[in-house]
Amino acid sequence: MALPPLSEEAIKSPDSWWHQKKILNSVLRLVLAMTLAFFIIQIKLDFFESFLYDIRVRLRPPPPVSGEISMVMIDESTLQNLKKEPSAKDLGQLIEKLSTYQPRAIVFDLDLTDLQGSFEEKKAFAEASLKNPNVYFMTDDLGVAGQSIRSSYPKPLDILPVFPGLKSADISNFAKDGVSRRMMIAYQGRQMLHLHLATEINPTLKDPSKIRGLFSFLGSDQLYINFHPEGTYPRLSFPQIFDGPIDPKLLNHRIVLVGQDLKTSKLVKIGNEKMERDYVRTPYSRDVLAMTSTELHANMFDTLILNNAPVRTSFWLDFIFVGLISVLTVYVVFSLRPLLGLFILAGSLVGFGLIGFFTFWPFGIWVSMSHPWLAIFLCYYFFIPYRLIIENRRSWEIYQKHRLLKQVEELKTNFISMMSHDLKTPIARILGMADVILRDPTPISSHQQEAVDTIKHSGDDLLKFISSILNYGQIESQAVQLHKQGRDINALLDEVIAKHEFLARLKKIQILKEFETLFPISVDPNLMKQVLSNLIENAIKYSNDETKILISTEEKGASVVIQIADQGPGIPAAELPNLFTKFYRSQNAKSSTIKGSGLGLYLAKYFVELHGGQVFVESTYGQGSTFTVQLPLR
Repeated sequence: MALPPLSEEAIKSPDSWWHQKKILNSVLRLVLAMTLAFFIIQIKLDFFESFLYDIRVRLRPPPPVSGEISMVMIDESTLQNLKKEPSAKDLGQLIEKLSTYQPRAIVFDLDLTDLQGSFEEKKAFAEASLKNPNVYFMTDDLGVAGQSIRSSYPKPLDILPVFPGLKSADISNFAKDGVSRRMMIAYQGRQMLHLHLATEINPTLKDPSKIRGLFSFLGSDQLYINFHPEGTYPRLSFPQIFDGPIDPKLLNHRIVLVGQDLKTSKLVKIGNEKMERDYVRTPYSRDVLAMTSTELHANMFDTLILNNAPVRTSFWLDFIFVGLISVLTVYVVFSLRPLLGLFILAGSLVGFGLIGFFTFWPFGIWVSMSHPWLAIFLCYYFFIPYRLIIENRRSWEIYQKHRLLKQVEELKTNFISMMSHDLKTPIARILGMADVILRDPTPISSHQQEAVDTIKHSGDDLLKFISSILNYGQIESQAVQLHKQGRDINALLDEVIAKHEFLARLKKIQILKEFETLFPISVDPNLMKQVLSNLIENAIKYSNDETKILISTEEKGASVVIQIADQGPGIPAAELPNLFTKFYRSQNAKSSTIKGSGLGLYLAKYFVELHGGQVFVESTYGQGSTFTVQLPLR
């Protein structure tokens, strides 16, 4: 025995098996999405993430500068002026000249291993530098924890006051693309020169917890550099210091970096990495000669002085983003139409890209973008095959159901056609025999007369029902064809009214006509007679005895308007939208003794619309109904 289908309320019930299955599927999808997100976040995507970071650096407006940094460069003009590279004597004179402007610090970013000059000149230079407390020489040597850093320069330069000022590049770690993005500010408790000098300008840096963007890596404290484009910081050439003119503000109380820009470079070993000595690759450019090492140090100093290093989001926040994106992608794949899903996922890609940019500028927050974007692609391509399997199975089920329904429809159509045609012949015979009895001059009793009348009326009703079924079958098989002729609508109405006058007289209903003179229009007379007959017969059948029915015609605009108004019980407003649907009967009609198939108004609407017209009803419950037919003049 088959079980009855579940009702909609039963399916929505929290205790129903369908509801529990739906919840279980949702939970499983959530678990799958979060599991995939956990594995995605473990994938190393430093190269792609750094590439996206560089794009954000280049697209944003340049950040502000502190105004505390200036550079003095040994460049090609210096070689032309001195006819050689600066010697120890020249550098000693440079220190004396710069000291007259009272800079905060003079920081040398030079390789003095091959410094020109006699032993005495080098010794004088070293001693003068040692006596000046504001002169610093940066070295890439980190030394050993707990021990002072000794100069690696040959005598007599080994007494120079050297301080660790390491520059780093992503060569063997992080993105591994040779681009400088980070700066080291402390190693094993030893401060780098950048933090030492920046703290004098910004005392808040003394508290490590207040240093923005600080993170640990291999025993060191590091920051991401807040880069400026090349050429941001004031730059003076070596000859300008001696020949002038110089704006004193460019040197007074500033950190003056002394470096070189000779458009040549050599590789040096810094820790376990080899990189160019005088030039670096930056997010702005990966050209070998893009930015000088000295300008890199200027950016490093400025990042600390302004304490505005970019802050990278934590692992757990990235995991939350990836998880949300994964859940969204899984929902889109399993719940939405493919085209709409692609639009949403594309919007998610663009939207998260905008979030990544506008959190970086102006807030300086580096939100990971590569993992969420990868989550969209992986989740989509991981789950879409399963969605395709489900869709193929559904398509196959729908195809099988369609085949079955098509077969059932063919059987139904054939059965209706066969039964209707086979029934019409015996019914016609019954009606014919009833007419013979009624026309026979031999008198019959009143009971026999009543029985024959009942047979005739029942036969007429059954014949109308069969005709309606046949018309419905033609509609379903799209076999209805129009055979239009130029006919006067008023004449058609007169024919239909004449056929129903007997029924109207039985109920003492008066049919009033208000016909406007009309030109003939092109209609199928047989179909239009069925429409008008159905509407007039309904008006008579459902009207109370001794009432009136008004039938009117008029030409309005480009249409002929036919109205049939009765004084019947009317139709409730809630039933009006369904009145012209097939097999529908109002509650009043069902409760009355009047029989009907529920196809009359459906067929009337179909036939009128087949002519390009409209049919509608206006009714107030308890006050009658008015059916209106509009037919186009052409």
